[in-house]
Amino acid sequence: MISTLRRWFDSDVGHSFLNSPTAIVAAVIACICVFGALFAPWLAPHNPFDLATLELSNARLPPAWSEGGSTNFLLGTDDQGRDILSAIMYGARISLAVGLASVALSVVIGVSFGLLAGFLGGWVDGVLMRLCDVMLSFPSILVALLIAGVGRALFPNAHEGLAFGVLILSITLTGWVQYARTVRGSTLVERNKEYVQAARVTGVAPLRIMRSHVLPNVMGPVLVLATIQVATAIITEATLSFLGVGAPPTSPSLGTLIRVGNDYLFSGEWWITIFPGAMLVLIALSVNLLGDWLRDALNPRLR
Repeated sequence: MISTLRRWFDSDVGHSFLNSPTAIVAAVIACICVFGALFAPWLAPHNPFDLATLELSNARLPPAWSEGGSTNFLLGTDDQGRDILSAIMYGARISLAVGLASVALSVVIGVSFGLLAGFLGGWVDGVLMRLCDVMLSFPSILVALLIAGVGRALFPNAHEGLAFGVLILSITLTGWVQYARTVRGSTLVERNKEYVQAARVTGVAPLRIMRSHVLPNVMGPVLVLATIQVATAIITEATLSFLGVGAPPTSPSLGTLIRVGNDYLFSGEWWITIFPGAMLVLIALSVNLLGDWLRDALNPRLR
């Protein structure tokens, strides 16, 4: 493990990371957010899912440093008496899980379609690219709202796991197009190079050429796009939850917390919205900054 890290830091990408203060700060912030989300059951001072510990008398308490606040609730409580700090940690866990799962599924679908379209060409390329054009003609949030709404209507009493599955699917259907178009463009360039022609002459199957030869050489832009899309997927999840068609109301995702706090924003309980919103901004900003750094680090023209 240590030798692997040493080799990475000695590489061009590692050297670029060590010489970029912005990337280092963004990585530290992202690691803190991910660490707090992953270990929320052990780090959070309260469990927002444990209804037995909730008391309505503790509802809408201000932060601990404000008048009327309690040291038991550092960032205050929401309308149900849930600790905001604990709810943020658990909510970030949900948002990160949905964002990473939807991006991973989008990468698999988009890269597969992009490879097929770029390598095979012909009618396969035409059909897949027209499908991409159709998907791009609709606003992504509208498609996500439609899929999430239909899923809720078909399964009104569905388990939370199914609700999250519908949410991930709705974000995936609007995210795979960019990967498909990016990989298709790179594949059109790679398929005419000598190493691909040599593999064809020696009788290598097209599927193996795409998997073993073309795919490794088109993954650079995909990694950059996937990094940036994680932040977009998290924001989309928060938007859907804010609109009431995302995560279930019983799950304290960041979007749900912001939606709940929005009802009390102008009555003085600003902390219910501000702190979850700040957490969402920190996650999205750090991931976007890492994506910008990775784009520059993998661009040979900027070395």
